[in-house]
Amino acid sequence: MFSIVTDSTSDLCEGWAQDYDIEILGLSIECNGTVYQTVGPNKIKSQELLEKMKNGSHPKTSQINVGEFEEVFRTYAERGRDLLYLAFSSVLSGTYQSAVIARDLVLEEFPQAVIEIVDTLAAAGGEGYLSILAAQAKDQGKSLMETKKIILDILPRLRTYFLVDDLFHLMRGGRLSKSAAILGKIASIKPILSIDSKGSLVPVAKVRGRKKALKEIVSMVESDIAHSTIIISYTDTVENTEKAEMLRDYFLENDKVTDTLLLPLGPVLSAHVGPDTLAAFVIGQEPRK
Repeated sequence: MFSIVTDSTSDLCEGWAQDYDIEILGLSIECNGTVYQTVGPNKIKSQELLEKMKNGSHPKTSQINVGEFEEVFRTYAERGRDLLYLAFSSVLSGTYQSAVIARDLVLEEFPQAVIEIVDTLAAAGGEGYLSILAAQAKDQGKSLMETKKIILDILPRLRTYFLVDDLFHLMRGGRLSKSAAILGKIASIKPILSIDSKGSLVPVAKVRGRKKALKEIVSMVESDIAHSTIIISYTDTVENTEKAEMLRDYFLENDKVTDTLLLPLGPVLSAHVGPDTLAAFVIGQEPRK
C-alpha cells in the first residue's frame, strides 16, 4: 500500500480526504499583515477572505516551502510508507519545485524511500479531480506506479474552463497578462479562461453576458468529453452557488454527463480569482493544446 498527498489548492473536503487516507498540505495566505493557514481547525475560510477582498484587501499566497515538505516526506520515509504527491501546477506556483528539492534531500538520507511527485499542471477542481481518480485507483488495488501511470495518462486530457468576473486579481498575482486582463474591463464582456498544455492560464473565448458565457462553457466541454463526471468549482457565496447549480443543470441535460460534483473554491484560489468565479473541469478525449 501507499499514501497519497496533495495540497490545499485541490479544494478537497478534509473529511473526504481523511476517509480516503489523503493528506492535504496547506499553502498560506498573508492578508493585512496577518498570515493565515489553509488547512486545519484554524484555517481561513473562503467567505472570510472574499469579504476582506471586497473591502479592499489584496491577499498574497505563499507556496509550501522546502522545509515543510522535507518534514512530511521524512515522516513517510521513516515509516517505510511509499508516497505519491499530486502537486499544484508548477506554472502557477513554486510548490512543485519545493517538493522536488525536499524529495531529493530525503532520498539522500533514505535512499530506499519511494516518493513520487506529479506536476498536475492543474488547480482547484482539476487538481481535486486527479486526486479523486488517484484515490479510486488505490481503492481498486492499483499499485503506486500503476496509479501514477493512470494519472499521467489522464492529465494531458484534463480540461479546465474558468469564468472570472474580475481579471484584476489574476493580473495582480502575475497569473495573467495585463492585455488579457483588460478584456474583463469591457462592459458585459465575460472572458473565459482555460489552462493550456503548459499549465498556463489563457483566454479562450469572449462572450457578452454571463448566461451566454455559461452556455459557451457547456458547449466547449461537450465538444470533447470522455468521462461522464464533471466537477464545477465556484467562489462560495449564495449568489454564486445558485449560478454553479445553474451550470450543473445545463450539463445534466447532456446524456454523456451522469454525475456532477460541486466544489467550493478554497481560499488559495479565491485569493487569485476573487468573487463571482465559476470553473468547470472535465476529462476530454484529446490532449489539450
